[in-house]
Amino acid sequence: MMLLQTCPHPAAATLYSPHPCGSPFGQRSLQTSAVLPMFPRYAGEGFHSAALTYFSFPCEAGEGARRAEGGALRRLARRAIALVAILAATACSRAPQPVHYFAEGRPQQLSDWNVLLREGQALRLNERVVPYDLNTPLFTDYAHKLRTVWMPHGSAAKYAEDATFDFPVGTIFTKTFYYPLPDAANGGGPAVARTYDAAHDFSGTSVDLRHVRLIETRILVRRENGWEALPYVWNSEQTDADLARTGDETALELVADDGAREPFTYVVPNENQCAGCHVTDVRSKQITPIGPKARHLNRDFAYADGSENQLARWTKLGLLSGAPAADTAPRNAAWRDEKQPLASRARAYLDINCGHCHSATGPANTTGLLLEAKVDADRHLGLCKPPVAAGRGTGDHLFDIVPGKPDDSILPFRMASHETGVMMPEQGRSTTHVEGLKLIRDWIA
Repeated sequence: MMLLQTCPHPAAATLYSPHPCGSPFGQRSLQTSAVLPMFPRYAGEGFHSAALTYFSFPCEAGEGARRAEGGALRRLARRAIALVAILAATACSRAPQPVHYFAEGRPQQLSDWNVLLREGQALRLNERVVPYDLNTPLFTDYAHKLRTVWMPHGSAAKYAEDATFDFPVGTIFTKTFYYPLPDAANGGGPAVARTYDAAHDFSGTSVDLRHVRLIETRILVRRENGWEALPYVWNSEQTDADLARTGDETALELVADDGAREPFTYVVPNENQCAGCHVTDVRSKQITPIGPKARHLNRDFAYADGSENQLARWTKLGLLSGAPAADTAPRNAAWRDEKQPLASRARAYLDINCGHCHSATGPANTTGLLLEAKVDADRHLGLCKPPVAAGRGTGDHLFDIVPGKPDDSILPFRMASHETGVMMPEQGRSTTHVEGLKLIRDWIA
């Protein structure tokens, strides 16, 4: 009879214990005793996964029986060792590859970059990829967004008080656009939820793909010759995203909490349209990130190990140098936080949605309408300022902003429209941001 026992410690190779034959058990059966390494349960062989095991044989078994059993045991041991090797090799093969920075070229698949990892029903971040968010985000047809940044080991961005931080060559930003699914939807149709509910957003470790539909991921990569923008569109299986240099369009239907439905076309910008927003200096004509500025990043983020200010976290991780304490750095308001002043919320909304064009260096600088957060509340902000050109975009209104009269103001008129040539911003949306429009109207009133 073969006995199965559990070894109390990995160092124990044989068991020396009292035995009916009067001799230390194991002295005469070293050939038939063995310690097997830890391995998962192996059906049919009596192996155990939670501990190291060994086999022993009672003395009353004959020498021939012991030799036969010993041979069987050694065969089992070899099988176990082979199984362990196979499992180890499998585990190694599944280890994610590091982030891949491409110094040139346009990889055809998002997965080539190894920034975001599709694992089962989860979208996870690779090692050293850091998620972040903005105090007030840009509106994109009610899409939710997962933003990440990765920098080469040992490199860091240089802090700037007002401008975009100076990021090192090799920096990779990603922004993934997705929608929560309505309660009754399974992800197979055009229905997506129009909601601010963040229950299914990034959890600190991953996005649960059972509850969302991925639309696109945009990559902004810093190369030797400057920044380059690459749009990727997620396939219908939600397993990977394909490079879409010429852009893409997807028919969707927004489903509000009250059941109201709004069909629309989600537009993925092409490479040239990306530059339409990200070229924030018409003199240099260079693409640059919009969001990673101190005033947008100065907020807490719910990381997997707890909530922390983003500027402080980036500094701690060695990703940012020269940043002051968070309480002394600029900070925009969160546009939906009604505890903050209405004017601060409205100015933050205009800053992130309009300020990259309507600035002293941006493509809309010839309009004289400047909408960055630091601009004084005067004619530069549009107060009683006539437009530089008449046309459909004015809606027959005379001033950009008429204090106290949102219905007479050009700014909310253009925000309400989604007609080409009239709407503002000019691209990046196919729907009207109802809540954002109300915020600006309330501020003007």
